[in-house]
Amino acid sequence: MPQKRERIFIVGFKDHSIEFDFDQLAIPEGDGPTLGTILDKKVDPKYTLTENMWTYLQGYKEKHRSAGNGFGFSLFGPNDVARTLSARYYKDGSEILIAQKGNRPRRLTPRECARLMGFEKPGKTDWKIPVSDTQAYRQMGNAVVVPVVKSVAQLMQPRIADAMVLDGREVSEVMQAQLPLAEPGVYAASEMPAEHLEMLEAARAGA
Repeated sequence: MPQKRERIFIVGFKDHSIEFDFDQLAIPEGDGPTLGTILDKKVDPKYTLTENMWTYLQGYKEKHRSAGNGFGFSLFGPNDVARTLSARYYKDGSEILIAQKGNRPRRLTPRECARLMGFEKPGKTDWKIPVSDTQAYRQMGNAVVVPVVKSVAQLMQPRIADAMVLDGREVSEVMQAQLPLAEPGVYAASEMPAEHLEMLEAARAGA
């Protein structure tokens, strides 16, 4: 996603024999996407800052610049990567303002925020936003980036299945089918610890 959003994710299993390793998480290489991938070409004029708001934000930034502080609005274009979207975005949008040629900057639309957080794919408009803009901005700013959480969950899924086997619970066929493995099963036999493999075989024999 084209924003700088550093977050800490903590994963733990009660049974320490579960071999979960965050280092196995696949990290994309190279340059990531830019804001141009999530921006709409035509946007309702209501998202453009009013003259009063734009004047206020410029004055506020200059005031803090003179004092040696870094507070103030941030202006971005389609080739940039945004700052972190926050729950206060509904107030003035100052942390992520989009430059407009020949016009004052604008806020991101709620749908663009949804794409920025990974709820909707770039270029799509089918994700429903049933709340007001204010509530949408608050919810998006408080959310986690969907593709990141999905990747962590996919890394956890085979280990959760392993923990279920160790706990004597059945791993459903639906869950096994979703496991990212070459063949059905909780693990490939070559990577499953011997004691886990024995428990799995015993569970299958008793089914």
